[in-house]
Amino acid sequence: MVLHYKCPHCGSDMIYDADTGKLACPSCRTRLDIEEMDVPREPAGEATETVTWHCNNCGADLMALPETAATTCSFCGAGVVIAERVTGDQSPHYVIPFTVSKEEAIKAFKKWCRNGLLTPKGFMTADRIKSITGIYVPFWLYDLNSRARVNATATKVRTYTSGDYLYTETSYYDVYRELDLHYVKVPVDASVKMDDRFMDRLEPYQYSGLKEFKPPYLAGYLAEKYQFTDAELLDRAKNKIRSYIESAIGSSLSGYTTVTRMSEDIETRNVKSHYVLLPVWLVVYDYDNFEHNFVMNGQTGKVVGKPPLSYGKIAAWFGGIAAGVFLAMKFLSLAMGGGFL
Repeated sequence: MVLHYKCPHCGSDMIYDADTGKLACPSCRTRLDIEEMDVPREPAGEATETVTWHCNNCGADLMALPETAATTCSFCGAGVVIAERVTGDQSPHYVIPFTVSKEEAIKAFKKWCRNGLLTPKGFMTADRIKSITGIYVPFWLYDLNSRARVNATATKVRTYTSGDYLYTETSYYDVYRELDLHYVKVPVDASVKMDDRFMDRLEPYQYSGLKEFKPPYLAGYLAEKYQFTDAELLDRAKNKIRSYIESAIGSSLSGYTTVTRMSEDIETRNVKSHYVLLPVWLVVYDYDNFEHNFVMNGQTGKVVGKPPLSYGKIAAWFGGIAAGVFLAMKFLSLAMGGGFL
């Protein structure tokens, strides 16, 4: 089943409006509060196969990939939601709706391009945006509990003088630490298509913006359902908190002159995981006959990507540093009684 959201007043296709947070009609400007809409949640089985869906707006029959949860009709542009992919077992628990509109995203991207000190001048104008697409990317949010047990030997060194002698006193300790650590809402993207490094760098999202999922939030945007289960991505979630665990262990062992860890046992379990959809703008920028891909956090406007570099600017930058170091050394030599050669 395909969900279309028609305006109750003029019959036009409605889309989610990031500016107002409501379902909006572009024709008569009717606004509907999604939180007050009665959206049925029908039970659904696994939807893993490519499906054909019928556009109720223009009558076209189109194909949808197994991971597609929301899309637009290629013929009339109507935004549709494939109900089987967002109901029952396939239903996300929460969604962070877009708060950065398409116009705001373009403006923010252009500003970001202008800040590239080592990018080519032509790139900095940001006037070659080929496409910008809003997509809800599937994530798992993990609540994790880690128990760490550490055995170590430590020393405290004290130096003091007595008469004409300098003494060094070293005390030795057997140290045991047991930590109970809790981490909430650790995000891991569950999409095959999205670059994991880019998704990680888009963080943080502001989870105060999480809303209970309702299909109308997807209207007018693309969306994917998860391609990895929470069990399959648990190891990646554990790796994301590893540095925080190490930092907590290190803090618990502070106060000693030296610490040597003899044994360490860390056990991390998944307390709870939530399937959520997070907003991302995909930006394709055409520069120098090559497409550069960027992603933007659809809630905060943060941009991530690898812009092209200007080798002329890089050479000038390093040349400026070298010249500055050379002059500094000359002035230092002069101050110490030397002179310019």
